[in-house]
Amino acid sequence: MPVSDLLLQGVQLMAIGMGIVFSFLLLLVGVLVLVRAIGGYFAAEPVDAATFASGANSASEHKLIAVISAAIGQHRAQP
Repeated sequence: MPVSDLLLQGVQLMAIGMGIVFSFLLLLVGVLVLVRAIGGYFAAEPVDAATFASGANSASEHKLIAVISAAIGQHRAQP
């Protein structure tokens, strides 16, 4: 087999491989855009800073902070 035929086959194989990878990446981008659109549709409304700072759930937040602090303390106490 002459070298030119081998080079031609190599270029064809490279083009097919790059085409497959490019197609897969386009499909991946399309799926990610679709998931983002669906996620935006079902996403909860964002909490504004004033409501968060007012401490509407301060009792449950204090309990959560206490539980997290205890877990960190127990983790640090292990050898």
